[in-house]
Amino acid sequence: MDTQIIELLGRNKLISEILRSGLEVALPERDRGIDLITYTDFSDKSDFFIAKPIQMKASTKEVFGIWKKYSKFNDLIIAYIWYIEEEDKSITYALTYGEAFEICKKMGWSETISWKQNGGYSTTKPSKKLKELLEPYKMNSNKWKGKIIK
Repeated sequence: MDTQIIELLGRNKLISEILRSGLEVALPERDRGIDLITYTDFSDKSDFFIAKPIQMKASTKEVFGIWKKYSKFNDLIIAYIWYIEEEDKSITYALTYGEAFEICKKMGWSETISWKQNGGYSTTKPSKKLKELLEPYKMNSNKWKGKIIK
């Protein structure tokens, strides 16, 4: 499948999940490391405006990775969408950069040559351990508001 179509499908799935949760979504005009911005508005009984940037990684298979370049964004959430072509199988995980980096350390990736020299690490064959570490971050439209407001 064309990578642009994968990106569009992923973005639309993500927007749908977020809007269903009662949050709002804005799309940056340019891609400079942030794909979406999700935010509260005052109709959701919040006294504060809260906005979080999201970097999306959509794939037709299981892909997880983390890159140092994203550490510069405060409050960044990285959304990993697996199996974007298969509606009944598609999964979204959402982690802050800090949460993703904790997984990186637990997996031993922060000690690899890839991390130290190339500034990142990714896998297309997530292990059982990695999937277990990701489980608490599995998202649906009911979980997004808690992820953004916390």
